[in-house]
Amino acid sequence: MQITTLDPQPRSYGQGALVTNSERLLFISGQVPEDKDGHVPDDFDGQCRLAWRNVLSVLEAADMTVRDLAKVTVFLSDRRYREANARIRHEVFGDHSPALTIIITGIYDEAWLLEIEAIAVA
Repeated sequence: MQITTLDPQPRSYGQGALVTNSERLLFISGQVPEDKDGHVPDDFDGQCRLAWRNVLSVLEAADMTVRDLAKVTVFLSDRRYREANARIRHEVFGDHSPALTIIITGIYDEAWLLEIEAIAVA
C-alpha cells in the first residue's frame, strides 16, 4: 500500500491523499478526550493528546500506525484551539501529511473540546 500526499502543506496535512495498492480500509469513529475511566482533562492540550492517544489505540488494534492515516477530520469546539491543535497534530504526524479537514462546531458533550475521526489504509 502506498499513500501519496498531493500538494503537502507545512502544517502536517496535504490537499489530498492518493491511496494505491490498498488491502485494508479502517474507518475510525470519532475519538473523544475521555479515558477508559471517563476522565476528561481540563485543558485543551491534555484533551487533544488524549483524543490522539485514542485514535492511535484504534490504529494499533488494527495493526496500523499513524503513517496509515489517509484522511483525518478534527472537530473543534472553538477557533481559539486552532494553533494548539495544529502543534499537537504535527507532533503526532511528524512528516506524515494525510488529507485533513477541521470543523468548528458544537461537540456532543460540552466537556469535550474536540473530537477526531479518521480513515486509515494498509
